[in-house]
Amino acid sequence: MRGSKKKADTVSDTPRPATTTTSAWDTLARADVLSGLLFIAVAALGLWISRDYPVGTALRMGTGYVPRLLCWMLMLLGAIVLVQGLREKAPPVRPSAAGLRATLAVTLAIVAFALSIERLGLVLAIVLLTGIGALATRALRPLETAIAALVLIALSWGIFIAGLGLTIPVWPDW
Repeated sequence: MRGSKKKADTVSDTPRPATTTTSAWDTLARADVLSGLLFIAVAALGLWISRDYPVGTALRMGTGYVPRLLCWMLMLLGAIVLVQGLREKAPPVRPSAAGLRATLAVTLAIVAFALSIERLGLVLAIVLLTGIGALATRALRPLETAIAALVLIALSWGIFIAGLGLTIPVWPDW
């Protein structure tokens, strides 16, 4: 009788929770971890590129003051996002065709804008940017894309050309 009591104490009818083991790759594949690492990498690249720029002082800022300040802030933000991603139990990001299409479309749109703004001017470069960027999703309609392009053109012209007085060509010089 004593032996059966001991056996009843150790055996439980409630199921035990399944133990899940996460590998280091699953931890690194979380969205917040990847975002934090990307922020840190971009900030480190910006700091490396601006390493020879004169920083100056807070009263007499050099050309490297603001870029370096922004890179340090981005690095801090990346560290915060990275730690947050390591602390929470989010599922790893799994690549998909839609995600790859979106990443390629947005990257291509930014590169096309950067390469075309001097030759095509602000208006056509922004139309190119929004047109290629709209390929990132199938949910956008042409009217929404056109409205976004017009708003972005108006804001960019107002801020950079009218407000700051930058000499950005508005139209191509054909």
